[in-house]
Amino acid sequence: MVRSTRIASLLALCTVATFVSAPAPATAFTAAEKSAAHQNPRWQRCGTDRPVALQCTTVKVPLDYGDPGGRTIDIAVSRLRASSAKERRGVLLLNPGGPGGPGLDLPVDPAVKLPEKVKRQYDLIGFDPRGIGRSSPVGCGLTDAEQDVERPYQATDFAKDVQWARTVAEKCRAEAGEVLRHLTTRNTARDMDVIRAVLGEEKISYLGFSYGTYLGAVYTQMFPRRADRFVLDSAADPGRYGRGMFRAMAERAEPAFTRWTAWTARRHGTYGLGRTPAEVRRTFWDLVARADREPIDYGGTRSTGVAIRAQRAAFSRMQKAAAWVAGLKQAAEEQGPSGAPERAPGPLPPASARDVPSDNAAAGAWAVLCGDTRTSWPRDPEQYRRDAIRDKARYPLSGDFASNVMPCAFWKPGSEPGTTVNNTVRALILQNEWDLTTPLAGGRAMHRALRGSRMVTVVGGEGHIVNGTNSCADKSAAAYLTTGRLPAGDLNCRAGG
Repeated sequence: MVRSTRIASLLALCTVATFVSAPAPATAFTAAEKSAAHQNPRWQRCGTDRPVALQCTTVKVPLDYGDPGGRTIDIAVSRLRASSAKERRGVLLLNPGGPGGPGLDLPVDPAVKLPEKVKRQYDLIGFDPRGIGRSSPVGCGLTDAEQDVERPYQATDFAKDVQWARTVAEKCRAEAGEVLRHLTTRNTARDMDVIRAVLGEEKISYLGFSYGTYLGAVYTQMFPRRADRFVLDSAADPGRYGRGMFRAMAERAEPAFTRWTAWTARRHGTYGLGRTPAEVRRTFWDLVARADREPIDYGGTRSTGVAIRAQRAAFSRMQKAAAWVAGLKQAAEEQGPSGAPERAPGPLPPASARDVPSDNAAAGAWAVLCGDTRTSWPRDPEQYRRDAIRDKARYPLSGDFASNVMPCAFWKPGSEPGTTVNNTVRALILQNEWDLTTPLAGGRAMHRALRGSRMVTVVGGEGHIVNGTNSCADKSAAAYLTTGRLPAGDLNCRAGG
């Protein structure tokens, strides 16, 4: 549900073995009303390139909720009204994930599949989280190369990786440190509650994807009496949010890769990658080694071995992964020993008409991830070296990517500790069995933390995000949103159903 390939590991969902629970302030249920008291939102068309029905406004929120009379920032909010005034029951806030994912267009995004009966009952509400997109966007002045997080451990490059991580943290601190420390999940949850109050609603319903499931869970922890019907699609493990989530991705990638080699071996006649799982595995790693010596030109992209391994999530979808690897193999054979010359990197994308910094997604993602979970990241670079060496041996596909040093090692703490999720608010969790970005174990952990929840597992389901891919799961979500009734117990849906 997010776009940047350079920071896909972050934006698809990021995540800590240690959490400190911070109690909600005594004014938690009145702060939003106070912030909303003098706001009269003016709705207008979001842009000439957007549907006329999608209306936008701006909501003011405190940068620091501990200083409600101090500096304010803008939160851009969109609304697609319920199609039936008679059937309307409230608002459904949407979040695409991240952290760092903009959500202003989600109410009209064709990737978000909602049946008409849901659209009849809810105003669909999108918003760009604080610091992102049109919501007082931040930047760190990062170059294109500095936004690249795909850095597997190599002894010869480790000092450079440490310097990269330190540079990103220092640039962000120098460019926008006093703002970035307030870009936290808890503050975004507070912003959601201000949006609720500005809209004049007693409660909100919610549909969040990937990291958005963690954001939704934090809202239920902070504002349990304001949470109505919450659907969490592809849930993060709230107990591993931070560095632990990167490592969970690497752990789950190994059985998925093993499963893929067996599936592909049975189809050697189609893909030509090997007649046994061992042969398929060897073919893949030979391609990685070949691409490390000289990039493989395939589909207009020059792929190094690092770039091939960075596509680890592809192995959740067996057929697509087999076709991709077969294509790489054919391209390598046709290319011969001397490939085409390396292409120069393209220019950075221009800033938008609203001057959103080109590194806005990366800056926002690091700010939230590091600010939320600073205590989960070791300060000693040598700890990352040791972890990366060990995890590369345990999880060859991507263990060293997950455990290598990152900017959070040098980040200053956020404005407050993170959140322990542990409540009885009702929610519905949707999860694919073979999701390598938010693994199944993480969804189950979220289910345990939200003790009033039910979980729908798509058995055999492949890839990240359930919405729109399985009619059984979609029906369960629609039934909950429209009737308020959760399934009597946890459900298993079959892939393809």
